[in-house]
This record gives sequence, C-alpha cells and structure tokens, in this order.
Amino acid sequence: MGRIKQSLAWGCFSQKNAPEVVIREAARIGYAGVEMSPTELWPAIIDGGLKIITQGGHASLGDGLNKVSNHDRIQRELEASLELAVKWGIPRLIVFSGNREGLPDEKGIETTAAGLKRVAKAAEQAGVTLVLELLNSKVDHPDYQCDHTEWGVKVVKAVDSPRVKLLYDIYHMQIMEGDVIRTIRNNIDHIGHFHTAGNPGRNELDETQELYYPPIMRAIAATNFSGYVGQEFVPLGDPVAGLEAGYKLCDV
Repeated sequence: MGRIKQSLAWGCFSQKNAPEVVIREAARIGYAGVEMSPTELWPAIIDGGLKIITQGGHASLGDGLNKVSNHDRIQRELEASLELAVKWGIPRLIVFSGNREGLPDEKGIETTAAGLKRVAKAAEQAGVTLVLELLNSKVDHPDYQCDHTEWGVKVVKAVDSPRVKLLYDIYHMQIMEGDVIRTIRNNIDHIGHFHTAGNPGRNELDETQELYYPPIMRAIAATNFSGYVGQEFVPLGDPVAGLEAGYKLCDV
C-alpha cells in the first residue's frame, strides 16, 4: 500500500490568510504542494518547500473541448501551458469538456477525445498529464458534459495516451453517482488526480457530511496510486485548522 500525497487548492484556503501564512502552514502540516495558485506566487511557493501540482490548462470551463470550434484555441492555450508546466515542474494540467448545450453524449465523447488527441503527443513529450475533470451537473455546474465517470473513461480510452487521464473529484462524483470506492477501484488506471470535499456543502471532511474519507483514502492507497489527492473543500472555520484536520484524516 502506498502513502497518499496531498495538495491543496489555493483558492479554497487563501481567503482569510496572507499567502505567506498559507505556504508556511501547508509545508508545516506536510502538504506536498498547491494547486491552481496565482502565477505570481509560484516563486514564493517553491521557495517555501512546496510544489505546483496542478494548473488550469486552458480557459473556459463551460466552453471546452466538446466543441470543434474551440479546438484551435484550446490547443494553443494547452501548448503554452505545457511550456510553463515544464519550466515550473507542474505534473498535471486540468482540462474541461465544456457544457452539453444539446450535444449528445456519444458525440461529445468523440469531439472531446479529438481535441485531446491534438495535444496528447506534446503532453507525452513534456512529461505532463492532462487530467479531464469530472464535475457534477446537478448542483454546481449545470449542463457540464463530463459529469459521470463512464463518460470520462470513454474519452480517455479513445485518446489512448498515458498522459491523458481523469481528475476524479470525490465530492462531485458522490453527487452524481455515489459508489465512490468501487468506482475508484474499477477505474484507477484512468485516473490521474483526485479532489476532495464534504457533501453536502463542499465543506470540511467532518462528521456533518455523508462521505467518510479514511476508507476512501485507504482504497486509493491500496491501488499504489502515485499521484496526488488535492483538498478542495471550502472551510467554514479557520482555514489552517481545516487544512490540518483534512490532512490528518487523509494521511493513510
């Protein structure tokens, strides 16, 4: 069994504390790095002993890879993001399907895979993994197309690249599917990153919500998953206390 490597989503924990406090406390707690942080803070994050784990690969979550008309733009944006990722040692770039807007699921799979194939070789050469994020379309992202694991897996299989995988967000998939542990075990070969949060509410991973994270983390660790689990909950209380509690809960 491997050990879970943890990161934190910058925007969730930087609202009440100065950047230097977040960096210092995250390193003290044991976090390996941060995600989706402002580029101007990258030198301070690196100097603080942390890594940049993920960054958005392209613009527009809702207007994404499932539209052919976006492929030229997204390819340019991803190629630029890959250059930054190589320079700063960022192992994952997040990509998005976009909203359905009436597009049938099978056509969306085909189009999203075609868009990712355009940049898969560049990602392989860069040693950077593109992770297609699974999001719920029920509560937070209405009409988002990559809203079920099966849909995302079909895209990943169609691209057929070791550098194109899924970002399995446990909170989002609990809302859409449930059956989290079995789904993770059955699809771990297609998962390149995880995000956490409590449900309902997207808050701390505590006894007020329906997801119990220790067995989920043990299930992930038992697969010898070598990537990162990113804490992406929105703390209701003190962010540093929430970060520490979340880390300890998931440190299996």
